[in-house]
Amino acid sequence: MRRRDLLPLLAAPLLLPRAGAAQAAWMPVRPVTLVVPFPPGGPTDLAARVMQGGMQAALGQPVVIDNRPGATGAIGSRLVAQSAGDGHTLLVAASGTLTINPVVMRSPGYDVERDFAPVTLVMTAPNMLVVHPSVPATTVAEVVAWMKGRPGGVNYASSGVGSSEQLGMELFRLRTGTEATAVPFAGGPAAMQAVIQNTVPVAVLNAATVSPHIQSGAIRGIAVAGPRRHSATPDVPTMAEQGLPEIVSGSWTAVVAPASTPAAILDRLNEVMVATLRTPEVTERLARVGFAVDATPRADLARLIAADLARWRDVVRDARIEVN
Repeated sequence: MRRRDLLPLLAAPLLLPRAGAAQAAWMPVRPVTLVVPFPPGGPTDLAARVMQGGMQAALGQPVVIDNRPGATGAIGSRLVAQSAGDGHTLLVAASGTLTINPVVMRSPGYDVERDFAPVTLVMTAPNMLVVHPSVPATTVAEVVAWMKGRPGGVNYASSGVGSSEQLGMELFRLRTGTEATAVPFAGGPAAMQAVIQNTVPVAVLNAATVSPHIQSGAIRGIAVAGPRRHSATPDVPTMAEQGLPEIVSGSWTAVVAPASTPAAILDRLNEVMVATLRTPEVTERLARVGFAVDATPRADLARLIAADLARWRDVVRDARIEVN
């Protein structure tokens, strides 16, 4: 996802109705800070900004976006982990921040399950297996046969060591018994260009990044590594539809709070954020850049975090990915 594609959406006003005063007792007494552990303009920043207006209307206080980039999200995450659990400082985190950093970094400086309490899932975008059109394959079975037929395996484009895309391809490789070597690039768009140019013929990349290029015919979509087909490329079937339901990967964004935050505050924040995210305006804005709103109860987010931590811990171990 290129930042320039998101900036017009960030600049657009977001007008949402004020929530009813009787919904919950807790109200903030000063501005609420949404810490985004990445620079402005990216998907995580967008997630914070689409919630900002609705939260302000419902909570009666300004909502401030505080971008704290660095260490693949670890710097901002540490800040929130050490903050008071009073509902006034929250983390808008990418899935990698919560479920990949802890298994690929020796010391991220926070323990996800100990230091954070889930508030809500915000949005999701699955990964997708893609190939250059010169690859003689249109299905997962054909890709597997093609990979197995190449002595020494194949090279695949990776958006970086420890990224969800790299781990997604390693999961695919492990589950299909194929060999593949990562060729790292500086982010998803650069990896995507490598596939388009046939520098590297295959990759698992985020659907929000690859969908326009599948639509144009520059690359071929093989399978969606998620529970449903992607709205922008409805003709591309899922891994599950092709007999591999255990191959699930992608990116998601969620909001968490310091672990000491009382349940009443967490419930109130969940209520406000879910109501904001489910408005047609927010849903449409996120869909335009390839993300689906998946606002959830707090318990659902807790289960997702636990499942992804377990999945990526196993992949990192089995694929022998070097820990930073």
